[in-house]
Amino acid sequence: MTLTSLRSQWAPNIMREILAGTVVALALIPEAIAFSLIAGVDPKVGLYASFCIAVITAFAGGRPAMISAATGAMALVMVTLVKEHGVGYLFAATILTGLLQIAAGLLRLGNLMRFVSRSVVTGFVNALAILIFLAQMPELIGQGTSVYLMTAVGLGLIYGLPYLTKAVPSPLITILVLTAFSMVMGLPIHKVGDMGALPTELPVFALPQVPFTWETLRIILPYALTLTMVGLLESLMTAAILDEMTDTGSEKNRECAGQGFANIGAGLFGGMAGCAMIGQSVINVSSGGRGRLSTLWAGVFLLFLIVVLGPYVAQIPMAALVAVMIMVSINTFQWGSLRTLVTHPKSSSVVMVGTVAVVVATHDLAKGVLFGVVLSGLFFAHKVTRYFSVASERTGTVRTYRVTGQIFFATAEAFHGAFDFREADLTGIVLDLTAAHFWDISGVNALDRVVLKYRHHGVAVEIVGMNAATATMVERLGTHQKPGAALAAGSH
Repeated sequence: MTLTSLRSQWAPNIMREILAGTVVALALIPEAIAFSLIAGVDPKVGLYASFCIAVITAFAGGRPAMISAATGAMALVMVTLVKEHGVGYLFAATILTGLLQIAAGLLRLGNLMRFVSRSVVTGFVNALAILIFLAQMPELIGQGTSVYLMTAVGLGLIYGLPYLTKAVPSPLITILVLTAFSMVMGLPIHKVGDMGALPTELPVFALPQVPFTWETLRIILPYALTLTMVGLLESLMTAAILDEMTDTGSEKNRECAGQGFANIGAGLFGGMAGCAMIGQSVINVSSGGRGRLSTLWAGVFLLFLIVVLGPYVAQIPMAALVAVMIMVSINTFQWGSLRTLVTHPKSSSVVMVGTVAVVVATHDLAKGVLFGVVLSGLFFAHKVTRYFSVASERTGTVRTYRVTGQIFFATAEAFHGAFDFREADLTGIVLDLTAAHFWDISGVNALDRVVLKYRHHGVAVEIVGMNAATATMVERLGTHQKPGAALAAGSH
């Protein structure tokens, strides 16, 4: 790697990378504590995880400037495991999750992202923006006039300061100004320190305190598989979103493995499993982060904040961080998608809205994306069937069938039903497949049934125009060419 490419990967602008990472680190603290409480573990478990995962993915991840840490979606999966078996099994499940994610990277499962349609990605982004906004409501509703005013002032600073200067990210200035104001005025409002005690010591390396037996594997494997799927899905979706925001590419398979190494590190240093965070990633990119340095600094500075500057960090008013997260929600939502609901194809709009509805209803991003992918597949299959047709013409005692379109599980029965097997005085048929393509065993099976049924009625069959891919599939999977298959004379 040349010095130029190394700099573009790590620090296109060193000062902007550090300032962006600083904003992210400040915003990570309350979220890491909150996710720890969701999982039923000590706040330090989420904070240590966020430090380890951010630092390791800075080196091993496939997407520069993406922020990975402890997340709510992953925390929800861990609740039952922690409650029934204890935190030691959580650390073991985290390490196993990392191993499975490395395996996913080696198997190149990151390539599966190409099957996620644009409509699903848009729905994912919009749903996440809504969830980020809704997550701020407990810190606003019923908290008093001071909190409302401080949040409003925070949003005013965030959106107003860039008109004066962009040298320093406006969210960082907002957090510093509102924290100083709160401390000077002694406002009785909810602060970061009220969420839980911040750790005062560095994380230490330790193997999970669990028996290394098959029984332990039986307990943690189902959780690790779920964590693997949820973590990779969120990470790959976040990478795709940042690719578009920054107009750059990323290595999806490397990202799978990078998340794996990060989770192994988190499990060995007393942290919970995590993945990419779209909210924090958007904060980073919006604040000017473009390289790996911003991710690395976010993790390192996070640890410095909680261990060294803990008493000051505890004084940060939640209203300041709420203002930052509302900004993230507003910037994340694809507002243009509301306008295109009436101009895009109805199927695309239904997929987008359906993805949003499922995610918001279940608070599970994985379920929403899987729903969207399945719905996209169904709409695609339906669309393909509309362009399938079989035309025919008869010359003497021979009928020629011309097939147009894609033959697969959704069109196989229509293909078979297009033939008249009891036509009088027919001695032969020509099956012209020049404009057709066979995709799967269902399609080949339908072709077999047509050929063998005609031969059963004593009608010769000639197939012409097969493309190379179809011919290979028919030769490998078809049965009408095999010895004994022909019940009457026919050619192929």
